Amino acid sequence: MKLVQHLLDAKGGQLISIAPDASVLDAIKLMADKGIGSLVVLEGGKLAGIVTERDYARKVIIKGRASESTPVSDIMTAEVLTTSPESSVDDCMTMMTEKKCRHLPVVVDGNVVAMISIGDLVQAIIADQKEEIEHLEHYISG
Repeated sequence: MKLVQHLLDAKGGQLISIAPDASVLDAIKLMADKGIGSLVVLEGGKLAGIVTERDYARKVIIKGRASESTPVSDIMTAEVLTTSPESSVDDCMTMMTEKKCRHLPVVVDGNVVAMISIGDLVQAIIADQKEEIEHLEHYISG
């Protein structure tokens, strides 16, 4: 069973974050530059929330708000589900599916160290299944 730590080892632990008082435009630009769909919002080094492209679409664009003058804190999700490096990929997938979220900050000793996405989990599950199939094929063929 793969753990979140295995994902982080393969993916690298680069954490991309933004401050709650930054503009939504800055957040969207940062996501676009990094090719990601969400950012951890940190205030004083601590988790304040998470902001996603979906937040932008639903809370800025549809409502006709100005990206330049709207702070991230106005559209972020403040109550964020988190995980730890010791959590299993399966447990994270279950939590994300049940709670309908696509990103989980990884927290160690109260500090956010990385972010995983549902895509990361799907890739890990597919890799595990492929490895299991190969083992079974090898076993069957002798």
